[in-house]
Amino acid sequence: MQKNEAQHRKMTEAPIPGLTMSVAVPTMLTMLVTSIYNLADAFFVSKLGTSASGAVGIVFSLMAIIQAVGFTVGMGAGSTISRLLGEKETETAQKVATCALFASVIFGAALAAAGLFFLEDLTVWLGATEQIRPYAAEYARCILWVAPVMMASFVLNNLLRAEGKTALSLIGIGLGSLLNVALDPLFLFFFEWGIWGAAIATAVSQIVSCAVLFFFFWRKKTMICLSFRYLSFDFSVYRTFLANGMPSFFRQGLAGIASVTLNRAAAYYGDAAVAAMAIVGKIFMLTYCVLIGFGQGYQPVVGYNYGAGKKERLDAAYRFFMRAGVVGMTISGAVIFWGAPFFMRQFVAEDADVIAIGTRALRLQSAVMPLLPLGIACNMTFQAVGQSVKASFFASCRQGIFFLPLILLLPRAYGILAVEAAQPAADVATFLACVPVMRAFRKKIRKIGGKTEKM
Repeated sequence: MQKNEAQHRKMTEAPIPGLTMSVAVPTMLTMLVTSIYNLADAFFVSKLGTSASGAVGIVFSLMAIIQAVGFTVGMGAGSTISRLLGEKETETAQKVATCALFASVIFGAALAAAGLFFLEDLTVWLGATEQIRPYAAEYARCILWVAPVMMASFVLNNLLRAEGKTALSLIGIGLGSLLNVALDPLFLFFFEWGIWGAAIATAVSQIVSCAVLFFFFWRKKTMICLSFRYLSFDFSVYRTFLANGMPSFFRQGLAGIASVTLNRAAAYYGDAAVAAMAIVGKIFMLTYCVLIGFGQGYQPVVGYNYGAGKKERLDAAYRFFMRAGVVGMTISGAVIFWGAPFFMRQFVAEDADVIAIGTRALRLQSAVMPLLPLGIACNMTFQAVGQSVKASFFASCRQGIFFLPLILLLPRAYGILAVEAAQPAADVATFLACVPVMRAFRKKIRKIGGKTEKM
């Protein structure tokens, strides 16, 4: 109880900048490490050829779908638990956590069974060309076998974040990611297992991450206790966290659909276009994942203080997030813009078409990066305070409401340039949609909470 009280005081009384960074930095590092291991996969597999590089992009779409379900459960449970802990409803939080872990394993097993049964058709639907399909099927088969473990990891990771234990989350995810980076060259080149080796490295790293994360709960390093005595089959428990997780489902699920649609649009222009856009996606995600990690660290601060009735601290957290996010994205965008050709050559030094397509796409994306923090803040804030409909709408904007129509319609008129520019255009539209809604929400919060505290 003393530990829980101390954590509650920290989350609702500590100065906002230091509190947000103490929670967010480990989360940002977790996302950065995860992105690096995804980038390492793309880097090492690219040495097998352009078709193998394309297969990484195809399977990345499948992993985005798995992540969509995992984050729906994990972040839905996490946002629910943050508010419950803010209200000091610890036992209810334990029930939500246990039910979320159970649901993740069941959903993972169902998705794995369906994917393995329809594997050949699945790779075609994901956008694989005839040359890419054998590589993609081999990689996807291994990923599907560990889908339940991956989903459990997402839930355990988000449970730790929900109670502010992001350092433990970093340890679990970081160890698995570093292991993946070490195993990739060993399996691909020393044992000469080809793309199957990259898949095995990913699977092993996911199992290790899940085991480490579960160890923290088993050894009672957390406020949340996972136990069969908290397992419930009351549908209202699942309905609550699944409803709160809908924004994550739309955000991640649409990311998966967007990735598939992008693959299919790029496939019309050949393997070089598929490979280029896959590499661009990996490079961009290296920075974007850090922003998402910042948002996921910001989210429990919002949830705790909203649950505790401290609305002025919520607004202070938002202002801090926006200032830091815009500065960080502006610097990152400038680096990517000027270094785009260099970054592309690290993957495909011998393929001029891939380098040219990728360079243009990276530069277009980097130009709009300063606009991205508002979309993340809008989504995370509404999810944290339980406004699931608004959060779901804004989670759908970037890669659903705006991106999908653009990628489906524009290439007919503008060709490969539209494939490269569709996501940046969607980012601009998302920013414009968020501005009036977030302004109205902050005005309401200020009216309820009184004068916003200075940081």
